[in-house]
Amino acid sequence: MTIPKNNAKRYSKSYPKNYPKNYAICLAAIVSLTSTACLAASLPENGEQAVGEQWGTETMINARANMFNPDLNFLTFQHLDKMFATRQVAASSTPWPLETDFIEINDNFSFEGNDVPLEEYLENTRTNALLVIKDGKIVYEQYRNGFSDDSQHAVFSASKSILATLVGVAVEEGKIESLDDKVTKYLPELEGTGYNDVRVIDVLRMRSGVAWEEVYEFGGDTQLTEVHDNALVAGNYRWCDYAIASSEPEYEPGERFNYATLDTSVLGCVLASVLDTTVAEYMSEKIWQPAGMEADGFWIMDGGDEFYGAGFNATLRDLGRFGLMMLNRGEANGTQVVPAHWVTEATVSDPGYEHIAEGADLGYQYQWWTFPDSDAYTAMGIYNQYIYIDPDNQTVVVKLSHTPDANGWDDDNFAFFDKLSELVSE
Repeated sequence: MTIPKNNAKRYSKSYPKNYPKNYAICLAAIVSLTSTACLAASLPENGEQAVGEQWGTETMINARANMFNPDLNFLTFQHLDKMFATRQVAASSTPWPLETDFIEINDNFSFEGNDVPLEEYLENTRTNALLVIKDGKIVYEQYRNGFSDDSQHAVFSASKSILATLVGVAVEEGKIESLDDKVTKYLPELEGTGYNDVRVIDVLRMRSGVAWEEVYEFGGDTQLTEVHDNALVAGNYRWCDYAIASSEPEYEPGERFNYATLDTSVLGCVLASVLDTTVAEYMSEKIWQPAGMEADGFWIMDGGDEFYGAGFNATLRDLGRFGLMMLNRGEANGTQVVPAHWVTEATVSDPGYEHIAEGADLGYQYQWWTFPDSDAYTAMGIYNQYIYIDPDNQTVVVKLSHTPDANGWDDDNFAFFDKLSELVSE
């Protein structure tokens, strides 16, 4: 197929003329449910939302183009279902009850070299919500900036870890026969592309060898921005379409780590190819419902199917339940939801894979970030979204944020999670 040129110039990166003068007021109206007319004349109801003409209007394209605006993202990250077609992940009819045993946290935490109280740390790191689970009980929970216990927040690239967990279920069921299979076994349309000799395990580990630069300069001229603008903002094609039409090899598969949302998109397309239903429905059937999630989640769509690389949204507590399931080696709500061996394989770096590069403080396994000096691991998304799991201290920390820059304060947050885990374990 022919991939269209970047369509960045067909929409404005500033506030659209047909919006109210203050876009934040418009989104505030959505929060209060007093008006939806500021985003479109008629929005579909939440849940399964088909790709239709209303999502391709100039108004909607402009809304999506502004989703990362640092003056607005504290709201947009809570309301992506008002800007994208979505696919629902249905909740359980028997939610997994989470006990509470709240504690006060009075210690200081390091932010940019200064020790600050917890409340100041959360403010400085632009936190929308924080959840801490210790020994299966919620010990700390805070919502900010209009976010509430029934709000669904974007987790961006933390979606990669969730998708990979679903892949583990498909492998256990034999739908994906082997991680050593080439992706072309499932997606023959990738033959002759950069993914021609790439195995499933290579895309799981972000070691496809495909030429890709994951540079977050939204509104700029980068490879990622080109695909983002066309697939998510304008809806011209899917991420996997770009892999088919434009991917090229740079290194031998498996040779070196290169973080690439394109790899996860191919992984998701491999999964979709072996199902007789949608990925969202499969996730609901195999994880969301048996794990006892109390609220629906949803995937935003890129051209008609789930955006596998960064498109999942859910409530704070359900993200905590997901982390607790991983902490319990795949068990949730009295059910073995994910194979225990997969959880270990996915979150413990194999020898030689402890560091993403020489001297790096992070490793990477099956779409999970690992820590060379700890058994902890984390799902991580841009603008500081985390599901952090510490098996040694039996803790889970979920932090949802709206930082001004995509990469935010990862190092400070890792130290924050480590100290939180120690504090609640005293």
